[in-house]
Amino acid sequence: MANIVVIGAQWGDEGKGKIVDILTTHSDVVARYQGGHNAGHTVVIGDEQFILHLVPSGILHKDKACVIGNGVVIDPKALIDELDGIEKRGISVGGRLFISDNAHLIMPYHVILDQGSERAKGSEKIGTTGRGIGPCYVDKMGRCGIRAGDLLRPGTFRAKLEKNLKAVNITLQNHYGIDPLDADAIYSDYMGHAERLAPFVTDTAGMLNAKIAGGRNILIEGAQGTLLDIDHGTYPFVTSSSPAAGGACTGLGIGPTRISGVLGIIKAYTTRVGEGPFPTELNDRTGEFLRATGGEYGATTGRPRRCGWFDAVIGRYSADINGFTGLALTKLDVLDDLDEILICTKYRVKGTEIASFPHDSAVLEAVEPVYESFPGWKESTVGATDFNALPKNARDYIKVIEDMVGVPVDMISTGQKRNEIIVRRNPFEAYKR
Repeated sequence: MANIVVIGAQWGDEGKGKIVDILTTHSDVVARYQGGHNAGHTVVIGDEQFILHLVPSGILHKDKACVIGNGVVIDPKALIDELDGIEKRGISVGGRLFISDNAHLIMPYHVILDQGSERAKGSEKIGTTGRGIGPCYVDKMGRCGIRAGDLLRPGTFRAKLEKNLKAVNITLQNHYGIDPLDADAIYSDYMGHAERLAPFVTDTAGMLNAKIAGGRNILIEGAQGTLLDIDHGTYPFVTSSSPAAGGACTGLGIGPTRISGVLGIIKAYTTRVGEGPFPTELNDRTGEFLRATGGEYGATTGRPRRCGWFDAVIGRYSADINGFTGLALTKLDVLDDLDEILICTKYRVKGTEIASFPHDSAVLEAVEPVYESFPGWKESTVGATDFNALPKNARDYIKVIEDMVGVPVDMISTGQKRNEIIVRRNPFEAYKR
């Protein structure tokens, strides 16, 4: 038995969808534990591309169960649209998808508040997707949220909605000059959503713990990345949940003693979307090359990603926060044509070198990256499935990353397709209890 957490080691967009898709073969259940439809996982199977936002990537395997855990926030319409799109492509979700009754629902007012707040911040905006994720988590922590289980209890849903709208409508009118929202219209829409989603809503924590007790393998899927974690990321330029591995326990209702290992997904370079500090960002031809060659555009928003060199300071910090038992290195092939490749080994702050990650975003914004240079390999690695078949300089580059981060690289992605992968250690075998 093995219960493996898969989490991004940088600012998200590391290629978790493909790795989860591959590892699903060895699991019985794939469970998502945080975030909302602000996330996007891309999986390429043959000539088909699938972009998933709320539904775990394991849904593409027809014999696997998938869980949307209590730590996820759900826009019912977005989820229904995603399910419709999946089913139109011949993938059945009935009897395989399970939604936690404790997962909180994104309401129409959350979206309005999210977008209004971003506009009001002006140049100091966070760079959210404007989809209501943050305000939904605010209501969750404020103990006035509406949960998926409430869809099954119309009277409870109506009472919570009316209570929330009393306060929300005052804010909308006084702060944003927006007409008050109508409870009847929202109630009608959400009861329509309830009819479609009711068969999926259940006690997923109980289900998962029963599966674990029965010796089943659970693959635990995070969204975003460690540097966007509300507690450990580049605050305030972070998401509103806990993508780090510790969030898996609270986001699913699984005890920490039942986690077998943590696989960190890390790009061969670094990217981020949205605002906030990015020490190795390249605003030059090399940055443009990485973006164009790597297809660095958000799966959810289409926004161009900011690109830069690999940052070993971030890698070490992420390894500490998550307790990685292994790494999956993605997009190695994007570097194939470069003559020289740089790795940031430490930062320089006001003339002083530091090897640790500063928590103050103002300090991080001001740091100067200290680089080591490595020769490129100038050969194609696309589609490689054997580590020893990689060019020597590529193998050396991977070894340097292992040494600098302090974690072995177990998997290496060499292209978009499912079969373009090198597996040095199967996490479900290497980390099993």
